[in-house]
Amino acid sequence: MSILGRFAVAGLTALLGATTPGPSPPPPQPPPQLDDAEVQRAVDQLDGVVRAAMKRTGTPGVAVAVVHDGKVIHLKGYGVRKAGEKAAVDADTVFQLASVSKPIASTVVSGAVGTDGWDKPVAPHVLDFHLKDPWVTSHVTAADLFAHRSGLPDHAGDLLEDLGYDREYILSHLRYEPLTPFRASYAYTNFGLTAAAQAVADEKGVPWEKLAADTLYKPAGMDSTSSRFEDYAKAANRAWGHVRTADGTWKAQYVRDPDAQSPAGGVSSTARDMAVWLRLQLANGKLDGKQIIDADALQRTHWPQSVANPPHAPAGRTGFYGLGWNVSYDDEGRLRLSHTGAFALGAHTNVTMLPGEQLGIVVLTNTSPVGVADAVALDFFDIAQHGKVSRDWIPLVDALYQQEADEGRSKTDYARPPSDAPPAKDPGSYAGTYHSDYYGRAEVVAGADGTLTLRLGPKPQSYRLTHYSGDTFSFLTAGENAVGRTGVTFTPDGKSFTVEYLDQEGLGTFTRGDGTPGRR
Repeated sequence: MSILGRFAVAGLTALLGATTPGPSPPPPQPPPQLDDAEVQRAVDQLDGVVRAAMKRTGTPGVAVAVVHDGKVIHLKGYGVRKAGEKAAVDADTVFQLASVSKPIASTVVSGAVGTDGWDKPVAPHVLDFHLKDPWVTSHVTAADLFAHRSGLPDHAGDLLEDLGYDREYILSHLRYEPLTPFRASYAYTNFGLTAAAQAVADEKGVPWEKLAADTLYKPAGMDSTSSRFEDYAKAANRAWGHVRTADGTWKAQYVRDPDAQSPAGGVSSTARDMAVWLRLQLANGKLDGKQIIDADALQRTHWPQSVANPPHAPAGRTGFYGLGWNVSYDDEGRLRLSHTGAFALGAHTNVTMLPGEQLGIVVLTNTSPVGVADAVALDFFDIAQHGKVSRDWIPLVDALYQQEADEGRSKTDYARPPSDAPPAKDPGSYAGTYHSDYYGRAEVVAGADGTLTLRLGPKPQSYRLTHYSGDTFSFLTAGENAVGRTGVTFTPDGKSFTVEYLDQEGLGTFTRGDGTPGRR
């Protein structure tokens, strides 16, 4: 998942000791407060809620499943798989789930290793996995990484994925990331969670994608669900990801391959299969009388583990994170589990459950996030609880996504160089091979026409550099975590340069030389 998709992070904190990370179980749930008629009232209004949200935002396709008391009471597709085409979305249309993959991954881990497995150190099982602090490396567990409390910075490793690095490279380079206090700080990290899932798979001696299929998808009969991008890409009945164009319409412009972070964001599935998974979640790991996933291990994924969002006012509510789940408690004391998934390149999904009510909903959409998936789920629970929608959710949710997207943008408007900007040096003085321990090799190429091109990544991606001022240039970022134009500033002696958007953690400087000892 991208920098997007962290909406609705809520829950209760656990006291996380340095040596005993396992929390105590929360108190029992209050008795159910919703009757069948109230739930049915919300289901009866779902068609109108979905269609109104689609009309308002232009979202091409949506699929929704609702489970109550072990039964699928709503399962339906809306709209089209791809804008401009007629193929309709139905209950069997395959969508990319983005970060809704995380609670699915925690289900898989629960089934693979049981309760005790959550507290095993990760490092012994993942080749070349280290964090910056050796003590943390030796102690960090699957639970720590699934609860985002390892100390890794927010979205550590995501920019390496954008540049084309694979899972092995990214996990082996997390050692360069600075750390905040272990088990005392929260930061959402796709590749931290991926490292934990990889450790479980490596311990079992199988690829993660096979472990997920053998542990959950096949036993549960989730035949259209996969942790491989290839399976999504070749599905005949699949939803295409859409991004909004300058004129406000939706276009299927990109195809996001999330294999590098498959446990954290690489699952694809259908509304029908997700309804099966909801049934399993709400039945403590059982399906049709058969125990698919260990109940105690699965229940632990629902417990608060980290403070994800401290209260911002005296009467404010604390938001928590469990093991792959956002965890919160409502005014009635009911546990609410949720997760949003979002790809800026074209996916937005939501799952929300009230286990005490035996009620859950999943909403899948085929656009970059504009609030639809979250708003449909929020509207549904509003109507069940209160008989009407409590507020206009779409603009509120969309504003949060826009705020997150804007956070990474440069404060410098590189499209408007200063009128008195000093000139650049001769292009050839900047040309050469550079190296970063974290980002690898970079090359600056001077063209015969005086242009400069920056090449980054294992299969070099080319970025045309535009002069801004003096030794500072800019280029237009690309990929899931694109932030518009970013700066590239060379030192006066020409020995190094720093890429602004790659330097959030101080790792974005490239030094002249190819990184081979003796060649810098």
